[in-house]
This record gives sequence, C-alpha cells and structure tokens, in this order.
Amino acid sequence: MEKIRDLRSFMQHLERAGRLTRIRKPVGLTHELAHVAATVARQSGNAVLFESPEGSDWPIFAGGISSQESAAIALGCDVRDVTAVMGRALDPANAIPTRAESDAPWKQHVITGDDIDVRKIPIPTHAQHDGGPFITGGVTVTRDPISGRGNLSYNRMQVLGPRTMGFNVNEWRHVMQFYKVHQERDEPLPVAISIGLDPAVMIGAGARYDDDELLIAGAIRGEGVPVCKGVTIDIDIPVYSEIVIEGYLPPHRRQAEGPLAEFHGYYGELWESPIFEVTAICYRENPIFQTIIPGWSEHIYIGNVLPREPLLLRFVQHVSANVKGLHIPPYSNGFSAIVQIDKSNPGEPKNVALAAFTAHVNIKKVIVVDSNVNIYDPADVLWALTNQVDWGRDLFTIPGAQGHEMDPTADMRGVHTKVGIDATYKPERRDYGARVNYPPVDLQDYLSS
Repeated sequence: MEKIRDLRSFMQHLERAGRLTRIRKPVGLTHELAHVAATVARQSGNAVLFESPEGSDWPIFAGGISSQESAAIALGCDVRDVTAVMGRALDPANAIPTRAESDAPWKQHVITGDDIDVRKIPIPTHAQHDGGPFITGGVTVTRDPISGRGNLSYNRMQVLGPRTMGFNVNEWRHVMQFYKVHQERDEPLPVAISIGLDPAVMIGAGARYDDDELLIAGAIRGEGVPVCKGVTIDIDIPVYSEIVIEGYLPPHRRQAEGPLAEFHGYYGELWESPIFEVTAICYRENPIFQTIIPGWSEHIYIGNVLPREPLLLRFVQHVSANVKGLHIPPYSNGFSAIVQIDKSNPGEPKNVALAAFTAHVNIKKVIVVDSNVNIYDPADVLWALTNQVDWGRDLFTIPGAQGHEMDPTADMRGVHTKVGIDATYKPERRDYGARVNYPPVDLQDYLSS
C-alpha cells in the first residue's frame, strides 16, 4: 500500500485497518450528516465517508482523527508512540521545508468571476443551533507580509452569500497579525482555504508554531510537502488538496457570523468577523469534501490533544523520570490530562500534577494513575478513581488559577479552581497485592473454523 500523501491514501490506510465506515444511504447536509458522523465516532472512533450526500455528487469525509487509533494511522506509528512522534514533529530541529511544483490536481477545474457560488459546495450545517453552513475542515493558508513565511490555521467560515463568507479569527492568532499589517497598508490579505488533505497537514495546522506549519507536516512524513501557487493569489498551497477556495480579506470590512458549536461543548456566540471574498473555486476531478464535526472528537484531537500532549509530557518528565505516558482525553474538551507513572514516593503524583498545570493554561484537572491503568480507556481511569482515591486525602485544589476564558466553569477572565487527583495505588494504606489482569487475545484464532 502506498504511503500517506493525501486524503485518498489516508482513507485507504483507514479502511485497511477497519477504521473507515462508508455510508451509502443519502444523508441530509442539515444536521443529519453530523449526527451520523458523531454517532460513528462515539461508537467506534471510525472516520466516515458519506458517498451520497443529498444535493451533491461530491462525497463528504468526516472524523479522520477521532480516536487514538486513527491518530496513530495518520502519523504512521503505534498508538503508544503518538505523543513521542508528535513531539519530534513539533521540534523545529526536525522541520522539513516544502518543495515547489508547477501544477496540482486541484487546478483541473477552476471557477472564477460571476460563476462563483460557494453555496453549490456541499457544506454541512452541523449542530442544531449553528447559524448555517460552516466550513470547519478547511485549512487556512496565508503568508506573513513581513517575513514571507507561510502559515496554516483553522478558521470557522460561515456561508453568507455566493462569493462571501464570514471568517472568524482570534486576536492572538498569526492570521490576525498578518491581517493587521494589511489593514495598516489598506490592502486585502490573500487567503486560500485548502480542503481534503493529508492528515499530516491537518495536524500541523492545529499547532501553534513560529514557522510555516507545513514544516511540521514535512517532519511527520519525512519529506517536504509539495506546494504550488494559487490561481488568483500568490500563496503556496498544498498540491494534494481536493478543493481550494481562493480569495481575500478586505482590510476594513466586518460582519456578524455564528453561532457555531465550539470545542467546549457549547455554542460560540455571534462575532463581528472579517469577510472572506472568494476569487476562485478550484477542485480536482471527482473531489471529496472534508468536514470536521465541530465540538466533537476530531475538533478536540486536532486543536488540543495532538499539539499539546508533547508539551505536557516534556514538563511532567522534567519533574519525574518515572512518567510513562500522558493523554489529554478528547471527551474532556482539552481541559484535563491523565498522567501514567511508576511512582517512587508518595508525593510524586502531586508534583507531576502541578507540572502539568504549569505546562498549559487550559489544563484544569489532572489525574495521575499507575502504569497498569490504560490512560486511553475512560472505564479504566474510572476504575482507578473509584478504587484508589481517598477523596479527603488524594485530591488537592488550586483556587483562583488562570484558565481558558471559554471554559464554562471559569469566570469571564478564565479564573477558576484547578484540581489534581492522585489515583495511584497506595499499598502503605492497604495492600491488596496485584491487580486482576486478563491479557487480550486474538479472537480470530478461536472463532475461525
């Protein structure tokens, strides 16, 4: 099987591993598609290919990285090595530059001028109270007007008209820094939206990086990502995109867009955002549209889990060489961390938890467990919480700590109480001996005749 270089080869790897669910029944773009994709992710962690979305000939792919298993396939590694592989990819010393090419499959079909109508693209309306169709799985490609370096990010984009979309961007993002420079020059900011990609590019786009995030994708793949210039804008765009939407952010136009389901599990409010004016819609023959179900597993994996686990692991391993693993579970919206440790003294779990809190402001709950607890299995973590925690002695709080402003438990400035839990075994209190363990077996050896 060919190595992963685009969305299609990634789908082949997922299908071979039993991690791709095909939906052949026609599915509505308003809510139904997202409901089905979320159900599949909840029950199996699988990605989904909707082969017959209603009203379009373009298939829709969703949930590409909705579980630790699919993340491992995307990164080309074992499940237990995901955090280590991401740590190496995020290290600037391992960056691999892009390589320029003159053409791309997405230039096979180009729509410009009055023929442009983004409403003809099968863009879903995901959650019940979303303000309309949003592009959520497109990677925003921009360029620093000062240094000239490229940049990848995610920006929710609501369809507002045939050639206009809302373009939501946080003040602290690199894209906003670029936009402000163009505003001072009274010039529009060129933007490309790349849809349907190698998951290495998707993962890179979710990281905060001081250089071009395509270098992260190159580090993951071990070779430079091929790029080519846009049709109407002078930006380097990944060659192996399914669909590319080109355009500009006018320097001084804003319009209300939203709401949209957000990573914390509630709806983001209406926002006065820049406007994206489309200058070209480009796509390869028989393209596949890709979406991320907002406020759900893949949204958390790409934006919180994969880029931040290496950072937290580095901090906690600095405090303790006995740390064996770390996971930011997607079901906690990126606000919690589970640390696996072979502790050497009773106070070590608390020190490790404190190190995790200082690694990233989002982390508000840290659970420290033994190495025989599966940090990717919520049931196993709950077992440790139930059987190894004395809530009067093994829990500590940090009142008045800074967290994320969008955390529902925090005040408007992100201040709340953080919680550390020592869920390790404590034989000095009561020695139960070894934990019951049944090693997994290959059932095919027993079920085949």
